[in-house]
Amino acid sequence: MSGTPRFPGLKSADADWLVQTALAVGAERGFPPLAVAVVDLAGEVIALRRGDGGMPMTSRIAVAKARTALLALRPSGQIELPGGIVDSIQHLYGGDFVPWAGGVLVTDGELILGAAGASGAHALEDEAAVQTAVQRWQDNRSAHAGPLT
Repeated sequence: MSGTPRFPGLKSADADWLVQTALAVGAERGFPPLAVAVVDLAGEVIALRRGDGGMPMTSRIAVAKARTALLALRPSGQIELPGGIVDSIQHLYGGDFVPWAGGVLVTDGELILGAAGASGAHALEDEAAVQTAVQRWQDNRSAHAGPLT
C-alpha cells in the first residue's frame, strides 16, 4: 500500500539472511541445533527459524534474547542486574527479558536496525553464532554499499 508509513530498519531479506547465516555458523562450529530470531525496532519478529532437532523452547528463548538486547541497547550477555530487578523487568515484559548471552543488536554504524537472538547451545555459543552473522552481514553490506538482497 503506497503512502503507508513503515519502521526504518531491517528488511525481511536481511532478517532471513541473518537467520540463515547464524544457523550455518552454528552448524559449522558443531553447536547443537539453534533457534535464531531477528526482531525489528519494536521487538516484533521479522524472521524465526529453529534448526532440525532443536528443542521447541529455544524458539521463544531466541526471541526473548533478541528483545532483551533491544531493550537494554546492548548484548543480552552484558547485562548485570540483581535477581530482584531481573524478576521485575521480566514481569514488566511478560518474560521476554533474558539477561544471558545470545542476543545482539543489528546496527549500521551507530544506528540500531533491530536485534538478533539465538538459543539451543551454550549461551556464549548462541551469542557467537548471531554475532558472527551480524558481523558478516555488516561486512557484506559495506562491500556492496547497500542492503543485501
